[in-house]
Amino acid sequence: MYTNEELAELAHFYKNQLLNDTIPFWFPKSFDEEFGGYLLMRDADGSLIDTDKAVWIQGRACWLLATLYNTVEQKEEWLKGAQLGYAFLKEKCFNAEGKMYFHVDRAGNPIRMRRYFFSETFAVIAFAAYAKASGDEEAAELARKIFGTCMQYADGSLKMDPKFEDTRPSKGIGIPMIMINTAQQLRESIGDPRCDVAIANWIKEIESNFVKDDIRCVMEQVAPDGSIIDHIDGRTLNPGHAIEGAWFILHEARYRNNDPAMIDLGCRMLDYMWERGWDKEHGGILYYRDVYDKPVQEYWQDMKFWWPQNEAIIACLLAFLMTNDEKYAEMHKQIHDYAYAYFHDKENGEWFGYLHRDGRIAQTAKGNLFKGPFHLPRQEWYCFQIIQQFLADKSINS
Repeated sequence: MYTNEELAELAHFYKNQLLNDTIPFWFPKSFDEEFGGYLLMRDADGSLIDTDKAVWIQGRACWLLATLYNTVEQKEEWLKGAQLGYAFLKEKCFNAEGKMYFHVDRAGNPIRMRRYFFSETFAVIAFAAYAKASGDEEAAELARKIFGTCMQYADGSLKMDPKFEDTRPSKGIGIPMIMINTAQQLRESIGDPRCDVAIANWIKEIESNFVKDDIRCVMEQVAPDGSIIDHIDGRTLNPGHAIEGAWFILHEARYRNNDPAMIDLGCRMLDYMWERGWDKEHGGILYYRDVYDKPVQEYWQDMKFWWPQNEAIIACLLAFLMTNDEKYAEMHKQIHDYAYAYFHDKENGEWFGYLHRDGRIAQTAKGNLFKGPFHLPRQEWYCFQIIQQFLADKSINS
């Protein structure tokens, strides 16, 4: 169990890590003053390993900088940095039909388009946060317009080229999950009347189709009717991803006056996937598991990636604050202590991204097409903010 004093110490720790360790690793040195956007592919010491740009991470970095400006301190450096990302995304990262690229070169020339819309979802939250920070009405309009496009992709009324044939149809938890958080961020930054109903519907889809109470599991993908697809891909679980979804739902419960059904759902999801994902021998959240404990196809299945640890830190802390159940305080302490002991680079700042199961560093990159300034700074920002809000609410009500 955490006392109020221990929670205040945790909030101080997370805020200090964010502002004096994580953010200085990336900014301002990653601002690309010549071409716009950010140069984020960096080694452990911060040196550049590539000048290419992952569009979804450009959006995430823009969101982070604008959010820091909106919620922590109105530093001109952060606003200027957010503007660099906004302009680059708007001017360089859409094709003629309005679809966003996944990967561009330093100048914004396209390299790769992928058959999903995650670049768009991160543009929504980036543009919305930047609109709030800057007062730019065009950015707000674009955020709402792109969100509408994402809603069409999510409900299938707007089609993309399929990745698979229709022999074995499936659907993934990733779409309702990313749409919940995109809508939450849009709502909190600039507001949008579509968000509340849409979020409730996506949560209902997750509970109805992906949460399997009978086997205490959250599936990563299922058949269109919600049944388990008993093949390798269909059986593969991603515990960290489901745990991320759990805290999105707990966050929504808090917004809805501590909605008890949503708290129950978020905690069940966390419980089920902690049981399946926590490495009892070495600590940390494993990357993949099989729902029936059969061999997993991906060879990195027992590695420790950085981001599942970040999501578990948030989820366990939020579950504790919302339920006062000491088991979540214990889980939070376990994952917090493990992650900061093994992932944190005490010499250069930030976290390593990829560890072997036993905690040895697998490779030293801090930034690439998939890792950048998002999961770790979001975790540190969210945790210190939510603890401060919780303690303030407790003080008012005492």
